[in-house]
Amino acid sequence: MSSLAPHIGYAAALDQFEPAEVLEFAALAESRGFRGTMAADRFQPWVPRQGQAAFSWPVLGALGQVTTGDLGTGMTVPSFRWHPAMVAQASATLAALYPGRHWLGIGSGEAIDEHITGTHWPETAERINRMFEAVEVIHKLFAGSLAGRDVKHAGQYFTLESTRLWTMPSEAPPIFVATSGPVTAKRAGRTVDGIIVDGAPIERIAALFTRFDEGAREAGRAPGARVLRLHVSWAPTDEEAMANAMREWPNGGLRFPRSDIRSPFEFEQLARLVRPEDFEGRMVVSADPDVHRASIQRYLDLGFDRIYLHNVGRNQREWIDVFARDVFPGLAR
Repeated sequence: MSSLAPHIGYAAALDQFEPAEVLEFAALAESRGFRGTMAADRFQPWVPRQGQAAFSWPVLGALGQVTTGDLGTGMTVPSFRWHPAMVAQASATLAALYPGRHWLGIGSGEAIDEHITGTHWPETAERINRMFEAVEVIHKLFAGSLAGRDVKHAGQYFTLESTRLWTMPSEAPPIFVATSGPVTAKRAGRTVDGIIVDGAPIERIAALFTRFDEGAREAGRAPGARVLRLHVSWAPTDEEAMANAMREWPNGGLRFPRSDIRSPFEFEQLARLVRPEDFEGRMVVSADPDVHRASIQRYLDLGFDRIYLHNVGRNQREWIDVFARDVFPGLAR
């Protein structure tokens, strides 16, 4: 195990905090040793009490001004609310503003965000196929624009008439795909620069890595980046940590799929089924920094290149200080 400091970043909760607060927290986190910021592209919070849903792209642009680390969308969905061309343009502009700092994280979407335009909400297989066709469109735009030529696309789900991105960085931003299943992981290995995984059991993630690497080998590509978004609940006492998890992030304890839920109010009703024991094995809820360090280290040992932490409670400043002081120094790659 290398003694190099691991890449531990800050996962900004735009569904919990106002944009100005997110900027403050991210800047504080970087000053304490966090490296980079991930911000998901949401339209609604999971439950009403979370209370926010800021537009991620201008927040990422502002984050570039108050931090110096990497800036990632974890994740945006170029399939329903957005045509892939718009996501490509937003990503290219952010990368042009902050060369070498931006990566584009893409997901297949969840109804709570994507149903709002009134389009058909398909089954999982179609959502994944749409995502990979969207990646194809974005790749075409990045490559063609860097070469100074127009591109077009006529596919099963998307049409792009002849055009290019007129604002581009000198290098296209890397594209990472969110995955939770082996088939998606293998397709990602064939086509993109990395995968994003939410916290899950070690054996399940190891299987995803195997399929991701298989896909890369079959396509003659180098193994891509492995990115983890890890939700945790830390507070000064175990009781407070659990109260924060139950109140602020009950979705962390749900043991059934959530991708078809359309309303924060509907989700709130389902969240009433969550009990403290439901977080076991799904999210670390503890006041003990050693417990959190051990959990993070297991993921590092598994082979993650970057880990972005989201503390689900409102106690962001205190959590940042405690992890910087008591957790990070004991971690190693």
